[in-house]
Amino acid sequence: MIRRFTAVTVSWQFLFALTVGPAFAAGDAERGAQLYESRCTGCHSLDANRVGPMHRGVYGRKAGTVAGFSYSPAVKNSTIVWDEATLDRWLANPQELIPGQRMGFRVALPEDRADIVAYLRRESGK
Repeated sequence: MIRRFTAVTVSWQFLFALTVGPAFAAGDAERGAQLYESRCTGCHSLDANRVGPMHRGVYGRKAGTVAGFSYSPAVKNSTIVWDEATLDRWLANPQELIPGQRMGFRVALPEDRADIVAYLRRESGK
């Protein structure tokens, strides 16, 4: 009986870890600000469109809707709303999330993505 309880407990812990894995771990917005500055500001700004669209308010916004930015048809026609999961997937591999988009940059480490997402969420007032 104890073995069965232990196996069930381990199974539940494993399933829980899969559902809240590193991509959804709470990020560090302060570290995310530093990562954003070093990795994202070559193309993006919080408050101005550049090579990429501005990011203030990105969290909770439908993809492809910033006024004054010329999005690819793929992004404009997507149904994505930016949240932890979609931003994580985007930063991990934009082309996989929205085939035909134009961003050619990836963030490899899940903890870096979580921190950048936490920063974008904070700067979006969410």
